[in-house]
Amino acid sequence: MTISIPDATKQMLAIVHALQRSHPKKKFTLDGRLVGDLGEALVEEAYDVELFEGLQKHHDGETLDGRKVQIKATMKKSLTFPGDHTPDYYLGIKIHDDGTFTEIFNGPGEIAHQAVMNRKRPKTNLHSVGIGILEQLNQSVMDIDRIPRRGISC
Repeated sequence: MTISIPDATKQMLAIVHALQRSHPKKKFTLDGRLVGDLGEALVEEAYDVELFEGLQKHHDGETLDGRKVQIKATMKKSLTFPGDHTPDYYLGIKIHDDGTFTEIFNGPGEIAHQAVMNRKRPKTNLHSVGIGILEQLNQSVMDIDRIPRRGISC
């Protein structure tokens, strides 16, 4: 099946507009923020996290008990971690082609920061961290230090 660029663009933008109506806190732009916005919407639906309105410095949302959370999403083999700060909590997911996701890391930012603590700060201000490294660090997070899933108590 082939599709022209104009037709594909119209279809993608129609999907973006539908997503914006369903999740008005996110923009779902096609210029590099789409996967991140999808991830944030998935996390807000699945976890005890309320997204902030618009962009906030260092964190994307907050739990009912006041924990600030930075959310990162990927569809590849690595996630990003900030180079200029350590978020209070870091929740990283991998989005699969069918729209489901796998939790890669869920816990205090200080634990996730171990993956990059000996690295020089990158020019882009975002470290790339392999999923396997974050999954390994995730094993050391105690249940009480995780952001709970909606309807599931830790």
